Amino acid sequence: MREIVKNYCTEVRELGFRIQELIAESLGLEKDHITRVLGEQGQHMAVNYYPPCPEPELTYGLPGHTDPNALTILLQDLQVAGLQVLKDGKWVAVNPHPNAFVINIGDQLQALSNGIYKSVWHRAIVNADKPRLSVASFLCPFDDALISAPKALAGEDGSGAVYRGYTYAEYYKKFWSRDLDQEHWSVLGEANSIDLPCVPGLLADCFVLEDVSVPHS
Repeated sequence: MREIVKNYCTEVRELGFRIQELIAESLGLEKDHITRVLGEQGQHMAVNYYPPCPEPELTYGLPGHTDPNALTILLQDLQVAGLQVLKDGKWVAVNPHPNAFVINIGDQLQALSNGIYKSVWHRAIVNADKPRLSVASFLCPFDDALISAPKALAGEDGSGAVYRGYTYAEYYKKFWSRDLDQEHWSVLGEANSIDLPCVPGLLADCFVLEDVSVPHS
């Protein structure tokens, strides 16, 4: 079993790097731009178990949130659906498919792409009859990685940047300083702090965009 898990981790990590390269190329950047900026990326894995709940409407398996990292690769339970994403203000089920992963864009890729790619606001619901398992693999930037849009997207003078630069360590610390069980709408603080985009979940009360309200987990 240990060897199986080790091999899975290695292959999923390589898949994540390949996806980052494809995203960079789609933005007109050098193939290795994102992987270079993010540095020696950490990989964290979580095996999530959601027991059956006789009254599933009264709780969430995992409340709505976005991922603070760069990229998440999710292996779903093929027998029980539970993942939902927010689209046009409504929660939409992401049904599992054989031989397929779910790829979640995280907050850092939204910032690096200058808002072109959007961090995914998602949640997990529970089932009344059956338990559910999922395996999530998170690729996380090096703590000292400076997250900022490249000149190709923000302009030579940076005037087109949607967000100012910040380190991943700074972001991560503030992300987890929040109460993740609160409901998700708040008016963000004063302008000219760490400006981040107006999208569900991104940076919440951590990083501020001028005069906007965004949901947070």
